[in-house]
Amino acid sequence: MKIAIHGRKFNEDSLTYIQGLFNELNLKKADLLVSGYFHDRLACSGIKTGKYDTYQLKDDLSEVDFMVSVGGDGTLLEAVTHVGSLETPILGINMGRLGFLATTPRDRISNAIEALYKDYYKIDQRSLIHLIADRDIFDDLNFGLNEMTILKKDTSSMIVVHAYIDGEYLNSYWADGLIVSTPTGSTGYSLSCGGPLVLPQSNNFIITPVSPHNLNVRPMIVSDKSVISFEIEGRSKNFLVSLDSRSYTVDASIQLAVKKEQFSVKLVKLDGYNFLDNLRQKLNWGLDVRN
Repeated sequence: MKIAIHGRKFNEDSLTYIQGLFNELNLKKADLLVSGYFHDRLACSGIKTGKYDTYQLKDDLSEVDFMVSVGGDGTLLEAVTHVGSLETPILGINMGRLGFLATTPRDRISNAIEALYKDYYKIDQRSLIHLIADRDIFDDLNFGLNEMTILKKDTSSMIVVHAYIDGEYLNSYWADGLIVSTPTGSTGYSLSCGGPLVLPQSNNFIITPVSPHNLNVRPMIVSDKSVISFEIEGRSKNFLVSLDSRSYTVDASIQLAVKKEQFSVKLVKLDGYNFLDNLRQKLNWGLDVRN
């Protein structure tokens, strides 16, 4: 079995678990590929990894059976860009704090690897958002699992984002920015800006303003069959456009729109995983803080 591994920086508390991951994979005689970034972190860690090859972003990973993300949700979002349209299943091992996407606890690494080899897992298919622009600002990686965001830059003044759904005028958002998230992204930036929680398979987009000037402007849910387009204006000539954790500076002349991506992301879920259980745990629902 060929397995690719991607990770970020890690602390000493994670060393034992990462060593355990490589021990398990070497026992299985897995054919390993490690991202160049993670390779650099491993090289000075003292972890005994065994033999592996390295890969860089946009290298051909078509022969990889699984992608293993070692870190938090941000690391898994990066792994999504490594896999792209190949739809290679991604196992997210949570070395971080929140873990809405990287749902495999680090103390279950051995069980997780065994599950991959014995097919004791399920695939959770998640939709992506696709950014359409009149210039290539994301180097062809114009998709995201969580959201696309337009934000102000270089000034404290708010911006105006004129939004259209399938060519019909929706609203002019006077705000610090505007988020269009997938159902997966409803637990991310959109949630912190007052957006609703949406179940992963809901087939929609959530439009959420960031600090709107008009308090009557509320988040809105629309079908993901829609094409949502934008025009931006403001005192500043530069704005930020982001896809998940990647962002670029653009000017007001850019033409932007989003739609549902043609391919999706496949997340590996171990037996016993339940989205609603995860939601309650991560958001501390039912926790009586008085005690």
